[in-house]
Amino acid sequence: MKFYLVSLAVGLLVGCIYALLQVRSPAPPAIALIGLFGMLVGEQAVPIAKRLISGEPVTISWFRSECVSRISGVEAPRQAPHDPAA
Repeated sequence: MKFYLVSLAVGLLVGCIYALLQVRSPAPPAIALIGLFGMLVGEQAVPIAKRLISGEPVTISWFRSECVSRISGVEAPRQAPHDPAA
């Protein structure tokens, strides 16, 4: 039930933002897609901030493994173990 209430609250907030920007809801497809992309990227700000606060580095490899798949919806390809004999 909590997720429904949070979803409703966020929907109300977005509706208010649309009204302030004078964009009709439902938004035109391009605006809606850009907004969804912004939400996906914004979700990754929290793990990045937590990592920085804890003093851990935010590296490209960490970002690729932890964030890119969540933003793109495509799982990162797994790298094969390095075989020095090959």
